Amino acid sequence: MALLLSKASIPHRKAVFILVLVGMAGCGSPPNNPYPASEANDNTLYTSFEERPKHLDPARAYSANEYEFIAQIYEPPLQYAYLKRPYQLEPLAAGELPEASYLDAKGKPLPETAPAQKIAFSVYEIRLRPDLRYQPHPAFARDTAGHYRYHGLSPNELGSIRSLADFKETADRPVSAADYLYQIKRLIHPQTHSPIAELMGDYIVGLRELGNQLTREFDRRKDNPGWFDLRDFPLEGVEVVDEHRLRIRLHGKYPQFRFWLAMPFFAPMPWEADAFYSQPGLVERNISLDWYPVGSGPYQLVENNPNRRMVLERNPNFHDERYPLAGEPDDAASGLLADAGQRLPLIERIIFVLEKETIPYWSKFLQGYYDASGLASDNFDQAIQFSGLGNAELTPEMKARGIELQTAVSASIHYLGFNMLDQVVGGLNEDKSKLRRAISIAIDEEEFIAIFMNGRGIAAQGLLPPGLFGFQPGSEGINPYVYDWVDGEPRRKAIDEAKKLMADAGYPDGIDHATGKPLVLFLDTTSSGVDDKPTLNWYRKQLAKLGIQLVLRTTDYNQFQQKMANGNAQLFRWGWNADYPDPENFFFLLFGDNAKVGSGGENAANYRNPEFDRLFRIMRNQADGPERMALIRQMQDILRHDAPWVFGVHPKSFSLRHEWYRNFKPNLMANNGLKYLRIDGTLRATRRLQWNQPVYWPLGLAFAGLVALVTPAWLLYRRRQRSAAL
Repeated sequence: MALLLSKASIPHRKAVFILVLVGMAGCGSPPNNPYPASEANDNTLYTSFEERPKHLDPARAYSANEYEFIAQIYEPPLQYAYLKRPYQLEPLAAGELPEASYLDAKGKPLPETAPAQKIAFSVYEIRLRPDLRYQPHPAFARDTAGHYRYHGLSPNELGSIRSLADFKETADRPVSAADYLYQIKRLIHPQTHSPIAELMGDYIVGLRELGNQLTREFDRRKDNPGWFDLRDFPLEGVEVVDEHRLRIRLHGKYPQFRFWLAMPFFAPMPWEADAFYSQPGLVERNISLDWYPVGSGPYQLVENNPNRRMVLERNPNFHDERYPLAGEPDDAASGLLADAGQRLPLIERIIFVLEKETIPYWSKFLQGYYDASGLASDNFDQAIQFSGLGNAELTPEMKARGIELQTAVSASIHYLGFNMLDQVVGGLNEDKSKLRRAISIAIDEEEFIAIFMNGRGIAAQGLLPPGLFGFQPGSEGINPYVYDWVDGEPRRKAIDEAKKLMADAGYPDGIDHATGKPLVLFLDTTSSGVDDKPTLNWYRKQLAKLGIQLVLRTTDYNQFQQKMANGNAQLFRWGWNADYPDPENFFFLLFGDNAKVGSGGENAANYRNPEFDRLFRIMRNQADGPERMALIRQMQDILRHDAPWVFGVHPKSFSLRHEWYRNFKPNLMANNGLKYLRIDGTLRATRRLQWNQPVYWPLGLAFAGLVALVTPAWLLYRRRQRSAAL
């Protein structure tokens, strides 16, 4: 029934509206809450995504925004320990860390100490946990006769299907070793286009040959599309020993293979899911592995709406996994072991909301509607200030809200490289090394970090970033050719020392003593926009300290790559992000056989030092330990002396989190960290109410203004009516 208001009641409508808002706030949900009030105290994590991940198929995915989802759903044999540093592997789907055994060319066993050149094959035996089980999924559902209910869908049955939720029945089954074999075969499938197919084809025995066979078979069947059952094709290098054991044979010695076993590429794939998703009509409905994953991990994707949100919920079949019992020495004091021994995952649901702009995301984070946030340049000054010692810390506003700052140095490096084939800056003779070391001193990386990176980085002392085996902190880990250890920290050498090196190299005050002309160097770069000019001018000023004239040669990235491939650059800027946390993944960037010119490798400096290369060949195949550490120290010393790079910067990530967001520790190698987090939903609901109280006085002021405007007109109207009546 409609509520009729008299003329006298109209001025009170605003008061009624205000009372309604007050009532909403009193019920525990602020008026601006973007989520249902019923979720206020839920054990749910709220985060965001900028665009839909392109691939959720673990054989195809290879980007951070894809791993953010699939690493919570799929379980490869190994994972990275969440709390321990340096980064180290531990079992996940495997019951134990696999050990490699070695064979010669005739298949006879070799001892662990056998030299790498005698090892023809490495064998890894993976023993799986017996309690692995897939999430509920229609692909496993059977009818009363035992036939798969949804593997032969007719066009009529497909007519009512719009999403995976439209399938009425689901089932599950245990994970088997055969599922891991099936996934390895998928890596080389001609339709999959896996980004690691070529690399794995070089190592897994028979994988490349299988790929050629599958390509021929696929071409033969192209007129008869349908499910390509990979079980029919044997793979020589992978053997299913029994239900829970898998044996993988590699060419030669490749100890880094254990790191690949922690990647989603090696997660299991049930053949039933492959068969189910291969049915005509499903892909057109976005029902595929790239849209709806099938895993055994802690979470399952229950909603995939790329225009609004994506939702992960706890997998009811997840096995018994516990929060770590130990970490680094300071972890207990910082509360990171409060949940030690608790069953994972600790959060029931994770909601990813589409946010394409940083400003709305930041506003919602400050209101408490997102639990954590990164830092963009737009809001950096609002959140971070620098102490007198130059340390980054939160602003008083952030501290007042209980927000905490977490920083972590990335497993990456940005550097300035010298082309060692160049006649001016290249070569291993001492005068050339002194020239490069002088430039290394002059380029003030600390200043670069402060000006261009908002303090988000540390100056590199060598090739390895913190967190990797071989990195040495403190006085033993500094580059003694560029830094001195003063008052407990590295201090860049004075510019006068760099000038002395320039004179020793034959360039006093930047003048070539042989020609009497100023030294001119060329920096090749792809940076050419207006925003890049301050950075490039900064590099000019750094070299001008030594009297060196720097000329910039800007090109697009394709031309830049071609110049690098041909060895036509002199100085260049580049960087590297670790594929896996092993020193080999960084030292190979300066290994002679990996030179860009001639080999097409990642050694863009074309550096070739016979002693460094000899040590690298030994180090790359060794297990972590004192012997490997000694080799790494020797290699670092060689590189610091030769200076093929100005070692540059290890970037540092900054992240903010609210006080109710617990157990967070940055782990730059692990992608499956959501299962360790805890949310205090009650505290979050309380803070949201405190921070989002509606402000009513502007409404009252506006209403008073409206009354002030209307009243004279109303009085005039009444006067005229009375006059007319008289």
